[in-house]
Amino acid sequence: MSAMSVCDYSLLCNFPKCRAKLSGFAWTTACSHIFCDQHGAGEFSRTPAICPACSSALSGKLDIVRTELAPSEQYKTMVLVGLRPETVLDISHRALAFWTYQVNQERLLMEYSLSRAEIQVAQMEKVMAQQNQTRELEMNALREEITSLNKRVEEYKRKYSEVSELLTKKNRQYQKLQGLFEALRLRTMPPVERDGLHHASQAFTTGLVRQRSPQSSAPFLALGPEVDRLFSLEPESFKSFFQFNSPPREKSHSFIKKH
Repeated sequence: MSAMSVCDYSLLCNFPKCRAKLSGFAWTTACSHIFCDQHGAGEFSRTPAICPACSSALSGKLDIVRTELAPSEQYKTMVLVGLRPETVLDISHRALAFWTYQVNQERLLMEYSLSRAEIQVAQMEKVMAQQNQTRELEMNALREEITSLNKRVEEYKRKYSEVSELLTKKNRQYQKLQGLFEALRLRTMPPVERDGLHHASQAFTTGLVRQRSPQSSAPFLALGPEVDRLFSLEPESFKSFFQFNSPPREKSHSFIKKH
C-alpha cells in the first residue's frame, strides 16, 4: 500500500457488527484494537472490561484509552513536549505499529471475505452449470416431443385429406346411383301414374305461383282442379302414387313389350 493510500485510509471500528469509519473520538485498547465512541462506551463501561474483538481482559489503568482522532493544534504542540527524542521516537513507533496492524488486519479481513466470496461464486457457478445442463436436457426432450407431435399432426392431416377425398368420391358415386335409381324408377312406373305425377308437379308449381297473389286466402285453394283430383284419389291410388317400390313383374314385362 502506497504512502498516499495509507494517509488517506480511515480506520474502521473493530466491533464485529459495526465496521463503521471512525471520526471524532475513538476507544483504543492495549491489544491494538479500536472502537467507535458508541460501542466503546457501551462495552467498556462494564467491569471487568473485555475486548469485543479478541476477548482479551483489559484490567490495566491504561489498557483502554479514549482518544481524539483529530486533535487541536495546541494538543499536538504540548503532548510530547519535554520528552527525550528516543521517547518521542518510541511513542511514534508504537503509534505507527498500531496503525500498520490495523491496516494489515483490514487487508486480511478483505482477503478472507474475498476468498469466501470466490468460494460462493464457484459454488453458484457449479449449481448454475448443473441447472443449465438439466434445463438443456429438458429442452431437448421438449424439442423431440414437439417434433414427434408435428409428425403426428402431418400424419393426421394426410389421413384427413385421404378420408376427405374418399368421402367426396363416395358422395359422387352416391349421387350417380341416386340418379340411376330415380331414372329406373320412372322407367318402371306405369304410364298413368307417371302422367299423374307430371301433372301434379305442374299443378303444384302453378299453385305456388298463384299463392303469392294478394287474392289468394288459403295456400291450397288456388292449386287447380288437377291437384284436387290428385288429393281426392282413393286410398289405394294414393298409396300406389307414393309407393317407391317397383311394380309387379307382370306389369313391367307388359310395359316393356309395348315399347
